[in-house]
Amino acid sequence: MNTLTEFEKYVIEQKGTERPFSGEYVDHDAQGVYCCKKCLAPLYKSEHKFNAHCGWPAFDDEITGAVKRTPDADGRRVEITCQQCGGHLGHVFEGEFLTDKNVRHCVNSVSMVFKSIDELNASNMAVSRNQKATFGAGCFWCVEAIFAQLEGVISAKSGYCGGDANEANYDAVCSGRTGHAEVVHIEFDAAVISYETLLTVLFESHDPTTLNQQGNDNGPQYRSAIFAHNSEQVDLANAFINRLTEQAIWQNPIVTQISAFETFYPAENYHDDYFAKHGEQPYCQLVVKPKFDKVMRKFADKRKK
Repeated sequence: MNTLTEFEKYVIEQKGTERPFSGEYVDHDAQGVYCCKKCLAPLYKSEHKFNAHCGWPAFDDEITGAVKRTPDADGRRVEITCQQCGGHLGHVFEGEFLTDKNVRHCVNSVSMVFKSIDELNASNMAVSRNQKATFGAGCFWCVEAIFAQLEGVISAKSGYCGGDANEANYDAVCSGRTGHAEVVHIEFDAAVISYETLLTVLFESHDPTTLNQQGNDNGPQYRSAIFAHNSEQVDLANAFINRLTEQAIWQNPIVTQISAFETFYPAENYHDDYFAKHGEQPYCQLVVKPKFDKVMRKFADKRKK
């Protein structure tokens, strides 16, 4: 979670409103994605935005599953909040006929942060078919061991994502107070293995319904998380989770967080290839190996040659 200013807390957490025509995104027209200021969950694409001349940013659509609607107590308006963290965004109106979709999400600028196309795609610019994916699914020793074996995965590196640089170290992250998640940062050849296949492996290798927990590992650093590198990954991740929800594979709701990728901080060197180097240790035998064996049996045909 991002640290909020007092005014941001007033709007996002106390359901306040910024003054009309005062927000930085009222006349903003760059291409990219608008994300939740509090948790960085992607909310709106730039193509959803239109000028409603109302004094606040207006959108006629949202990223699937990103926004929650709740009628106000007096029944006069419908509040919109971030589906992931519950942060207040504004209100939604229908029947104004301002666009073909006949919907207006009236959103406080201060509730959002904008990620440009260049920012979202920066990690994929070097080689067009080589892409990045960043996942949190509990202890990164287990997650790295699984993804490193897949054919088409060029590298899988343990590290931290979601917090500040000065707290991106194992001791601090283990406190559960840094905002970081233990993640695996993956470079993959999209011509060999797709992002959707990586998502399939991700959800096969952990329980996405346990909040801030995987087995006996407890704390927000072990949360189920997808850090999306571009708008396409946002769409694919949301669609994938929606399909899993419709299939009712798990009895409890999926709590996986989807956030815009910002910075990956590599873990200390002794975490590299931990399972391969220390597979005889009790934690590896009791926790990592069962997950590794289960996923590898199912995805044996996708292992590196």
